[in-house]
Amino acid sequence: MKRNTSRCVCRLTIFVDYRRRRLEIGMMVVLATLSGVICGTSASAQGMPGDYRQVLTYLNRQGDFSANVLKVNVPRNDVQVSIAGVATPTPFGFGGWVAMTKGEGGTEVLMGDLVLLQDEVNPVMSALLDQGFDVTALHNHFLWEQPRIFFMHVHGMGKAADLARRIKPALDLIGHVGAIPAPDPNAKPLAGTLDTDKIAGIAGHKGDQTGPVYKITVGRDDLTVKEHGALINARMGLNTWAAFYGSDDSAVIAGDVAMLETEVTPVLKALRKNSLDVVAIHHHMTGERPMIIFLHYWGKGPSLKLATGFRAALDELGKSGADGGMAH
Repeated sequence: MKRNTSRCVCRLTIFVDYRRRRLEIGMMVVLATLSGVICGTSASAQGMPGDYRQVLTYLNRQGDFSANVLKVNVPRNDVQVSIAGVATPTPFGFGGWVAMTKGEGGTEVLMGDLVLLQDEVNPVMSALLDQGFDVTALHNHFLWEQPRIFFMHVHGMGKAADLARRIKPALDLIGHVGAIPAPDPNAKPLAGTLDTDKIAGIAGHKGDQTGPVYKITVGRDDLTVKEHGALINARMGLNTWAAFYGSDDSAVIAGDVAMLETEVTPVLKALRKNSLDVVAIHHHMTGERPMIIFLHYWGKGPSLKLATGFRAALDELGKSGADGGMAH
């Protein structure tokens, strides 16, 4: 009897020890996981300068920091836009932004592209001008859109906190000047998905997926454009991009091409040869050297055909090898 009791106690001890060790291992895994999450979050936060974190907090907006640029998101999620009868998601071309990067002597260079309803244009412009900003362009990016949408480019310089304080009145007006127009009741969204790997293969560049929109952004790294020591790079607006939405058989594309003066006509020919509509040709900045011309386009059709047209425009860029610096 004692021998059986001893065996039972021994087995029970082994079982309890086994369960204890399993619990300890489980706790170690959980702690390691939490540690990784916390460390990852801290590293991400530490990567953004403190004054930029304060800008996001003050403006009460989301943004990110990469390539030495703080980008503040100003999307028009409050407006449902249709283009040529297609109900179009915000990431397709209605995500406004303001960006900052550090120049010489601690001076910040600010650039932005604000997406506005027509009733908002002049109130926002006055708010910017009253705070010492330059409004460097005002134009369309689309044809056949409902409601009418305008894009306002802004430029300023100063300390990060001061720029945030000065631009906040203009940003706070967006969406609050008048009633938001009702969406077109006849507009329909596009169904299906895109083969983004094939699109990227044709374009020669990979993109990012945001909801149903696949967007490829290509910087003009062959050009050197600076302002007060700050590099005006792709995240500051010096880029060419294409947004795709829909399915492989029926998609739409919209985009922007950043060109030197000598590249304008070759790019126009490439787009029109591929049946893409040119909707605007204009500048976004003032006083830059070399002069940068921006061209906006739109098209509808099979996604791979649209990607081929985009690639044809890309192939016309950078052939001259021109370089230069901003005149400011």
